[in-house]
Amino acid sequence: MAKISAVNRNNRRAAMAKRDKAKRTALKNIIKDRSLSVEDRFEATLKLAQLPRNGAETRVRLRCKLTGRPRANYRKFELCRVALRDLASSGQIPGMVKSSW
Repeated sequence: MAKISAVNRNNRRAAMAKRDKAKRTALKNIIKDRSLSVEDRFEATLKLAQLPRNGAETRVRLRCKLTGRPRANYRKFELCRVALRDLASSGQIPGMVKSSW
C-alpha cells in the first residue's frame, strides 16, 4: 500500500491539471503560432511559466486505483500487476483467467 500522502498529492495534481488544461493549451497555441509577433509569443511564454507546475498533465503519475502503487500499472484496468492478478485469480475481472500449464 502506498503512502496516503503520495496518493493525495497525485490526486491534487490531477485536479489541477484538469482545471488548467484549457489555459495551458491556449497559451501553447499562441507560443507555437509563427504568424504572431515575437513579443506576443514571449508574453505567452512568461504567462505559461507563471502557472503552477503541478497543473501540468505530465506531473500526474499513473497509480493503481486500489493500492496506490506507482509502478507496473496497466492503463486499461488502472490497476497494478499485483492487484490485477489477485482480482483475476478470484474471478472478479470478466474474461480473464489465470494461466496455468
